[in-house]
Amino acid sequence: MDVSDKSGEATKITIQEPKADTKGKGIAGALTAPVVVAAKAAQRPRKGWKKGAAIFDLTLRLSAIAAGFAATSLMATTDQTLPFFTQFFQFHAQYTDLPTFLSFMIVNAITSGYLVLSLPFSIVCIVRARAAGPRLLLIILDSVMMALTTSAASASAAIVYLAHNGNSSSNWNAFCQQFNNYCQQVSNAVVASFLAAALLLSLVVLSAFALRKMK
Repeated sequence: MDVSDKSGEATKITIQEPKADTKGKGIAGALTAPVVVAAKAAQRPRKGWKKGAAIFDLTLRLSAIAAGFAATSLMATTDQTLPFFTQFFQFHAQYTDLPTFLSFMIVNAITSGYLVLSLPFSIVCIVRARAAGPRLLLIILDSVMMALTTSAASASAAIVYLAHNGNSSSNWNAFCQQFNNYCQQVSNAVVASFLAAALLLSLVVLSAFALRKMK
């Protein structure tokens, strides 16, 4: 601005505008940048955790397939003939002699087949970690198969117990002393089936936990 003095000469006075508070901006920028970086860093581990859970789901599923096929094959090949027999009568035992063992074999075969068919859905959960649809479908079907496998294994375990110990009240004789190999193979099949049921339970819990974290 120009100001005139007593001598009539104009004197030019320059008034500088106040500088912006660069320090304040610097502090604000310094505070804002780490927040954005921290938010991005928080999102990456969460996505990585979901992918890791999906990979673990696939691993458990493959283990359950192995256990289910082991139970099915062991029961399906259970057959023993005692060396002492007569011309008209021989001592022979196989899994089809008992309906419980037959249904056990069918249920474990169905469970194993389902687990094989569920592998593509598990792989989709790895590729798309935030996909809730495949996880929800798997948790429902896994629960159904776990219930079927557990019931079949429990019923067969009761028969195996009677085969080993017998029951005098029901006139059930313990025949495992004669058919030792038969009972041993059936027992191994029941153990493998319970292992498959436990793995299915783990799959249900893992899928439920993953769905909860998506909310």
